[in-house]
Amino acid sequence: MDIPDGVKIKINARIIEVEGPRGKLTRNFKHLNLDFQLIKDEEGKRKLKIDAWFASRKTSAAIRTALSHVENLITGVTKGYRYKMRFVYAHFPINASITNSSTAIEIRNFLGEKKVMISYYFRETNCSLRPVLVFDTFFFENFLILGLESEKNLIVQLLII
Repeated sequence: MDIPDGVKIKINARIIEVEGPRGKLTRNFKHLNLDFQLIKDEEGKRKLKIDAWFASRKTSAAIRTALSHVENLITGVTKGYRYKMRFVYAHFPINASITNSSTAIEIRNFLGEKKVMISYYFRETNCSLRPVLVFDTFFFENFLILGLESEKNLIVQLLII
């Protein structure tokens, strides 16, 4: 796998640390029986090499999974991730607000319920609410989730749903 310019990768006992212009991320691969190496090819490009010795089918599948995780880390520290959610309602107006010094989102009047749903999210993710848009008979409110790790952003989405 090629390593882009401006990205530093450190490997120490199957713990991979990726540092780029947007920040630093680490991932632990100690549960996988794989060898990680930083090499340079004949053209001088830096590459990450993953080896598995006498691999079974599951271990050879884990090679591609580990590569995908490292690619996601590199994308996170170079570009970042942005997910857009939309609160849609037709009859009961959903009210959403960011509270607790930007660490939680409160959802009120979901399907007419009196109970307030509170979802906490990670400090590494930034969440913001956009203004309400009117389209036909539906009302929309956009909710943006920004962060470096796609997994944490997806967990925030699941906590809200």
